[in-house]
Amino acid sequence: MQRAVDNVLAVTKESVKTFTYESLHNIVRLINGVSAILLSILPGKASILEGIHGWELRPTFRGPRLPRWMENGVSSFNQFIHEFSVDSDTSSSVDYSSDGEDCDIYPTSPLSQSSRFSRESNFTKQNRSWLWWIRCIISWALFPVKLLFALPLYFINSALPSEAPMRSGNYPSVAQSPRRLQSLKDHFVQRTTDRRLGVVEDLHLAIEFFIESAFDVVHKAAHSILSPADTLRSVHRWFLSKLSFHNGIPSEDFVSACPTTVLSDKDPAPSERKTSFNLNTDARTCQDVITELGYPYEAIRVVTTDGYVLLLERIPRRDSRKVVYLQHGILDSSMGWVSNGVVGSPAFAAFDQGYDVFLGNFRGLVSREHIDKKISSQQYWKYSINEHGTQDIPAMVDKIHDIKISELKSNQSDPEEESSSDQPYKLCAICHSLGGAAILMFAITRRIEEKPHRLSRMILLSPAGFHQDSTVVFTVSEFLFFLAAPLLAPFLPAFYIPTRFFRMLLNKLARDFHNLPAVGGLVQTLMSYVVGGDSSNWVGVLGLPHYNMNDMPGVAFRVALHLAQMKRSKKFAMFDYGSPAANMEVYGSPEPLDLGEYYSLIDIPVDLVAGRKDRVIKPTMVRNHYKVMKDAGVEVSFSEFEYAHLDFTFSHREELLSYVMSRLLLVGPPSKQTHRPKSAKVKRKDLQVKTGK
Repeated sequence: MQRAVDNVLAVTKESVKTFTYESLHNIVRLINGVSAILLSILPGKASILEGIHGWELRPTFRGPRLPRWMENGVSSFNQFIHEFSVDSDTSSSVDYSSDGEDCDIYPTSPLSQSSRFSRESNFTKQNRSWLWWIRCIISWALFPVKLLFALPLYFINSALPSEAPMRSGNYPSVAQSPRRLQSLKDHFVQRTTDRRLGVVEDLHLAIEFFIESAFDVVHKAAHSILSPADTLRSVHRWFLSKLSFHNGIPSEDFVSACPTTVLSDKDPAPSERKTSFNLNTDARTCQDVITELGYPYEAIRVVTTDGYVLLLERIPRRDSRKVVYLQHGILDSSMGWVSNGVVGSPAFAAFDQGYDVFLGNFRGLVSREHIDKKISSQQYWKYSINEHGTQDIPAMVDKIHDIKISELKSNQSDPEEESSSDQPYKLCAICHSLGGAAILMFAITRRIEEKPHRLSRMILLSPAGFHQDSTVVFTVSEFLFFLAAPLLAPFLPAFYIPTRFFRMLLNKLARDFHNLPAVGGLVQTLMSYVVGGDSSNWVGVLGLPHYNMNDMPGVAFRVALHLAQMKRSKKFAMFDYGSPAANMEVYGSPEPLDLGEYYSLIDIPVDLVAGRKDRVIKPTMVRNHYKVMKDAGVEVSFSEFEYAHLDFTFSHREELLSYVMSRLLLVGPPSKQTHRPKSAKVKRKDLQVKTGK
């Protein structure tokens, strides 16, 4: 009788699992199919979906091909990775062909695989045959529903462009498309090495855990009813143990029934053991990415004059006199400069060319790092782009200067050289988007204050500053923002995700967007509409490790207001505090400082780079920087590439890296004697620049 009940429970449990899994799969197929239908009718999807295909931050077993410009300057580590990848590619060939249902919507997790193995070991061969027939019957019964949910994908697939991320489950052979096969190979490698789990995968595991627990309870209850003698014996033993422990004397039966283990000398004490709850999210830091690739790393804490604690990260070459400082843009961090791996990232490319690399991080993390540990949210986020250019960058550049002076002067053997060398290194800045506007503000205000900016060259990738030529989406957003700003300012200090749960949810959804191509394509399209039709890989960026549950960049309300002010005034100006009196106190003028009028103070070469597909900062706006600088007599160059806004940092672009490296090489070695620049002559004698009220 007991065996019959066990068989019935086993068959019932497997039936419930099969029905539940198929139902979950059908719901996922329905969501993906509806997304495919919506994606097929949305306009402009062909250009918008360009950025989503072929990019994701992921560890790979295959080293990327070395660019031509790095063949003579690559590090020995990168050379080893390249040679290893070439050997492995020529010596092994793997066929990743798939047939129909074996290609699941998402990969099976280790937990589900181990549970299936345990179930197979517990049942007899006869039980396994029963379960196989039960599964087949349920699968055939649910086949019409599965077909109904899957039909939109097959019909819509032909309507999408060839480069769209939606593709059927049948992949071509090697002879038909070797490039697509290699892409598929990288896809499978990524799927097996990515430790993140999406929301759908978490639901799968939760359902399996719940079913196992529920049937375990039912199995024990049935065993207790069918075996009353064993049940009474267990209850009697439990009662005696409780009574004995109450009297201080454990019973012999209970002691003999308790399992005992011997604690090894190497095992930690019970009080020292720590348990951690793994939520399967990718929370790697920039340090993890750099050190995992074999590069040196150093973290430097920088404190600004207004008390903000910044993280300045470094890939050090302590004896190098060539220094490069990379500064990210809005809603970004230093992770953007290392996100493309060994040879696809500007930071690693500069290091391999012999540069001492510093990666700057602006203020604006949800962790709110400040010397005042009790600072309120309203006080922390009370800053604009002014503080980025007059507080953050000066603090980091001064820290770089102190570090290099200390390291290089300790290695100098010539006393005359040491006394005459004011700056024994050359510092170049590579900045993207908001970082470009901030570095321009820094250079101009330093010249106004008659302080050295210590820069030798600036390479600005799609810099912010001029925004009058924007899309209709940004124009409408500017109007609505100014309309709602008086009401939102007291209650909304910044735009960020404040709780760890929702940050974790965003990180997991990014995984689901990758697993469900139609859903990912729909989200990519909608996000592209929000940013004016820019075809950058917005969905892929959400999967970056710095968008994790522990910390995440945010945008201060004043930063957004400052950008809106620039667009409305059609000027690259500093923050308008709202009244002539407030501006007079900060700038010595009733109006905020127009930085475009002081481009003549820029005394170093500037290289401007624009993206023809960039809809966030159009090429016309970068060209506006170029025109104003050219008229002011600045040594400036202008270049355009077929890039969208995020392609300057988050995409592997060999031609961009080649161009950036060629610009850096134009900066010669530092001379033994450096001459101080002449004092800047400004138009207003009483002009002053402060950082806040």
